[in-house]
Amino acid sequence: MKPQDILKEKSSMWIFGYGSLVWKPDFAYKKSTIGYIRGYKRRFWHGDDFYRGDKEKPGRVVTLVEDQEACTWGVAYEVTDSQIEKSLQYLNMREVVLGGYITEMVEFIPQEKGQEPVLALVYIATSDNPIYLGPASDTEIATQIAICRGNTGHNIEYLVRLAEFMRLYCPEVEDDHLFSIEAAVVNIFSDCEGIKVLEQNSLLLGAI
Repeated sequence: MKPQDILKEKSSMWIFGYGSLVWKPDFAYKKSTIGYIRGYKRRFWHGDDFYRGDKEKPGRVVTLVEDQEACTWGVAYEVTDSQIEKSLQYLNMREVVLGGYITEMVEFIPQEKGQEPVLALVYIATSDNPIYLGPASDTEIATQIAICRGNTGHNIEYLVRLAEFMRLYCPEVEDDHLFSIEAAVVNIFSDCEGIKVLEQNSLLLGAI
């Protein structure tokens, strides 16, 4: 069932972002809030042959993989009235047509105490997708990210922006997969002994 069909009777809806949407939503919304969803882990297992890579060298971007013990942090955006149709049209092109993602509805739990969970729309790329790349070692993923660039920019920027978001807004969360890949990319460019996290990120962004 399409999101439009599920939500056509509603005057507002929530959209959960866990990748580039956390820093670059590019659609109008009423408000945003940080929080998480349960039952999924974030992984750099999806290919991107448009935004962060191309047909010859697809980049690596995140998707969600089912894991009942896991939770994934990100940002939920509330869109209302006319924003709903416009945001869904925009995200359909960005995530579905060009990204190969499908939609699911999930329970989003806000970080802020006193806020009730909400039902949110999320975009997930599955293994059925022709550009799905699947699991690989941290080094293999980092090597791929280090050499890929697409229409939006270098794949490294995508990685660094996501890591920065987690450190800034979810400092209590240790995202081992994300931070291990970030460290592996740093090691590709430099012997980073003694370099602080922010200096590492500046190094990475300066390299693209």
